[in-house]
Amino acid sequence: MTPLLPIEALTADAFAPFGEVIECRDRAFFMINAGSTRRYHRLADVDTGPADGWPIISLFRASALDYPLRIALLERHPHGSQAFMPLRGQRFLVVVAPPADSPDPRRLRAFLSDGCQGVNYARGVWHHALLALNDGDDFLVVDRAGQLPNCDEHRLPEDQVRWLPAPALEP
Repeated sequence: MTPLLPIEALTADAFAPFGEVIECRDRAFFMINAGSTRRYHRLADVDTGPADGWPIISLFRASALDYPLRIALLERHPHGSQAFMPLRGQRFLVVVAPPADSPDPRRLRAFLSDGCQGVNYARGVWHHALLALNDGDDFLVVDRAGQLPNCDEHRLPEDQVRWLPAPALEP
């Protein structure tokens, strides 16, 4: 088996090369609705790329996968960002590689969301498909629709495949 990909805590600094972490922790807010609601404004920016694109909101219901997981196929969205926000407070994994013509397996990184954090992949960032840890997890997804194809897939050569271990149990 090829080396296991270490799993890092999802932090804004660590994830910055790949996009934005969507979370309220340590973020500024202002009060709205006669003081009954905190608004955490502009936690991430939606990038719809070329002029024919527009933002859309979808719901993904994911199934849990078996770990260790073989990381052999990555995708990217060349014309816009893609955001995932967990709706049930469940942890999930993120595997990313920097934008390039093809992903560099030596630069793959894995992050674990605490279930209150979402991610916004920057345009062109290579990433694995959604990695839920629980069956039936729901995710709010904000991405781009338009006439241009916006999903490129890349299968890693067999000698570059990596493995993602099961994350540690919750504390």
